Amino acid sequence: MQIYLARNNQQAGPYTLEQVNQMLADQQVLLTDLAWHQGMTEWKALGELTQGKLVYEPTGYVAPVSLNKTEPFSHPSTGASTNKAKQEVELASLPSRFLAKIIDLSFWLPASIILGLFLNNDQIQKLSSLQEQMLAKAQSNDVNQVLEIQSQMLALFPDHAWIAMFSYIFLMLAVQAYFLSKSGQSIGKKALKIKIVDEESNEKVSFLRVFVLRSILFIVIYRFLGLFAIVDLLFAFSKKRQTLHDKLVKTKVIK
Repeated sequence: MQIYLARNNQQAGPYTLEQVNQMLADQQVLLTDLAWHQGMTEWKALGELTQGKLVYEPTGYVAPVSLNKTEPFSHPSTGASTNKAKQEVELASLPSRFLAKIIDLSFWLPASIILGLFLNNDQIQKLSSLQEQMLAKAQSNDVNQVLEIQSQMLALFPDHAWIAMFSYIFLMLAVQAYFLSKSGQSIGKKALKIKIVDEESNEKVSFLRVFVLRSILFIVIYRFLGLFAIVDLLFAFSKKRQTLHDKLVKTKVIK
């Protein structure tokens, strides 16, 4: 049986059952440490597996004849390798982050032109005329007329045009979600060889933080609060080069 242990998001192992029990007896591992081995569907605390005892006795397990010694399980916060990794982290430069953002935005441009691909010449001319009318009404602050013209513009686009546009948007969201959850990199960040990590541990960030909060939530905020985007960008000039959404989600971007 090969058992993996984890503490503070730092994984160690694999260890044999006998090695784990010996480390439990020597208090090199704790009942609060997480453990996983084949046959388990998720990580669980050692104390849950041992039912509070300092020995793990899984049902049906037969011990091997010989054992191999292993290095003690060390606390990650005091491990030399972890400290070294933290020292070697280099923040991503502002130009690289800006260029990565430009690359990401370029992949969204097709979503804005897909609808127009489904219009014929007459519809394009009609759309252009309606846009001129809406601009004139907007200048006269005639809100009702603006909304009516806007409805006429939207009605010009066939259903399959909307399906095509939203399909593309869904595809792009899925691709970005995959890359961000896997490596902390959007397409642009992957191209520039930079990534998003936790501001303290320098480890990969959860899907909730890196995609749902850091990306989707702030895209919605930018849509309705344009000034927020400027304030957000100004925060990138701080010592840790964290934008405002980095600070709120507790992330940073490194090379």
